[in-house]
Amino acid sequence: MPTGTDTKDASQATLHVPDVLREVARQALTEARTAITAADVPEAEAIHDFRKGMKRWRAHLRLVEPFLGDEGRRLRNEARDLARMLAGARDAQTAHDALDDLGKVEGVPSLSERSLATVSARLDAVRTQAEGVSLTPEARARIDELLLAATEGVKYWPIGRLDFRDLAKELAGHYARARKAIPADWHTAHPETLHTMRQKVVIHRYQMEIVAPLWPRFGEFWVGEAQRLRDRLGHHQDLIILAGFTEPHGPLAPWRSRLMPLIEARRAEHVTVAARLAGRLFADSPKSFRRRLLALWEHRVPT
Repeated sequence: MPTGTDTKDASQATLHVPDVLREVARQALTEARTAITAADVPEAEAIHDFRKGMKRWRAHLRLVEPFLGDEGRRLRNEARDLARMLAGARDAQTAHDALDDLGKVEGVPSLSERSLATVSARLDAVRTQAEGVSLTPEARARIDELLLAATEGVKYWPIGRLDFRDLAKELAGHYARARKAIPADWHTAHPETLHTMRQKVVIHRYQMEIVAPLWPRFGEFWVGEAQRLRDRLGHHQDLIILAGFTEPHGPLAPWRSRLMPLIEARRAEHVTVAARLAGRLFADSPKSFRRRLLALWEHRVPT
């Protein structure tokens, strides 16, 4: 269940799997709709919050898709397409976040304040242009319409007979996929390999919110560790996107020789920490992980 107080209380009050799954779906959709329809929120913040809600929604759809059939696949494809609508604005903001992250690199000469201000201004210009193209009033209305329809459809999901064993099986399956995505050698892994790993961790992190209330202290710790791993892999991906802006004819091409040493040094730091976090988080075999989930259910917090 998501970690907000109201959500957690609701899950502990029912512990009825179909009800919990429907509530998680509604909350993810509400989060995304609220972000995209808010009139007084800066566009960069709206896009960030919208994408966060959509990641939660897509992770949840992956969990329930085996029980929804064609409808599940349609909803997940639709969610993917909605997220891509704002990809240009996202990438520019991501590169800006990565630029801020470079300030934490030690032992490598950093950009001068003047160069840093110029690079930041260029990224701001790219982001503003992308937001103007992607986040139009028409786009907002279209996204809201689709999310509202999805929210209404949750009521009719054919999941009334699901029990926790069904849920544990799917959770363990996605845990296994994340575990399998761990690179053999983190420091020589291709960026795309680490990006795939990050995607699997994001799915696992959001799915684990559903079972966190079964043992709150353990659940919150687990989700927190998954979030830390996600953050490290996310920062790494942000740096890859920033590096892309330094390619020939890119907006940051004049600063490539000064930015790339910083980017490589910071990437290495994130990879080192991510490897340690993943080793702890995915130490159990998928079968052992599933048994752990079933034990949590068997000895869940009484309501």
